[in-house]
Amino acid sequence: MAPKRITRANPAATTTTTSVTNAQLKAMIDQGVTDALAARDADRNTNGDDSHNSGTGVRRTERVARECTYPDFMKCQPLNFKGTEGVVELIQWFEKMETVFSISNCSVENQIKFSTCTLLAGALTWWNSHVRTVGHDVAYAMTWTDLKKKMTDKYCPRGEIKKLEAELWNLKVKGTDVIGYNQRFQELALLCVRMFPEESDKIERYVGGLPDMIHGSVVASKPKTMQEAIEIATELMDKKIRTFAERHSKNKRKQDDNQQQQQNKRRNTGHANTAGSGKKKPYGGSKPLCLKCNYHRDGKCAPKCHKCN
Repeated sequence: MAPKRITRANPAATTTTTSVTNAQLKAMIDQGVTDALAARDADRNTNGDDSHNSGTGVRRTERVARECTYPDFMKCQPLNFKGTEGVVELIQWFEKMETVFSISNCSVENQIKFSTCTLLAGALTWWNSHVRTVGHDVAYAMTWTDLKKKMTDKYCPRGEIKKLEAELWNLKVKGTDVIGYNQRFQELALLCVRMFPEESDKIERYVGGLPDMIHGSVVASKPKTMQEAIEIATELMDKKIRTFAERHSKNKRKQDDNQQQQQNKRRNTGHANTAGSGKKKPYGGSKPLCLKCNYHRDGKCAPKCHKCN
């Protein structure tokens, strides 16, 4: 019988070795990459795109612009239009509506739908009649430019437009009021669109109404847009006004100084006259008064030359 072999177990020294083939290792790596990509996509769908990183380990989320809704549009407080306010109010409605479009990020598809909701009274009746005539889809498919032209034709009669065109053609700066000229010119230009087929035509008419003191400088600047022309003209007029004010202030100081000098001169002259015209002190002596020369003396007064006294 063979003797039994006794083996002492040493758990601390026991190691287990698992062999992994290259194919298994590659499969494990591919699976890890797939899981990581899936986790990233799931996190992106939940929290937004995190592809932007600030470099400090803090992820930066890219904001996606939310579509403008009708409540968002109305929060910007657009103006109402009834159709009875006149040309100026129609222009203001146009300008305010375009500002609201920009602030609320209103999409082009919703501009007509949202803007016509601000029409009231006769203007609303007119719009509803148009919708019934051409159909809902056609009416709300028009552009903002088309709506402005349609409303201008409706609420600005041809005769009124001709008067406005004549006013615009002869419009000039009154004194140094370039700000008032700018406002009126832009109001009229919105309605008299047929006068200016090109932007350059509008700029030429605008510059033609400027005063001589800044006209040449604006022309030399060669503005490319109306906004640029307005900014140049306004800045030049502000400089002129400041120069006039400084010159007037300087002349006023000189005038005040001259008046003060004249007042001081008259005052000094008055003091001298007062001092020279004082009353003569009464004689306090005992000599008799000579009736001939009107002096107090003893004896007769000396004879005088009859030529020079």
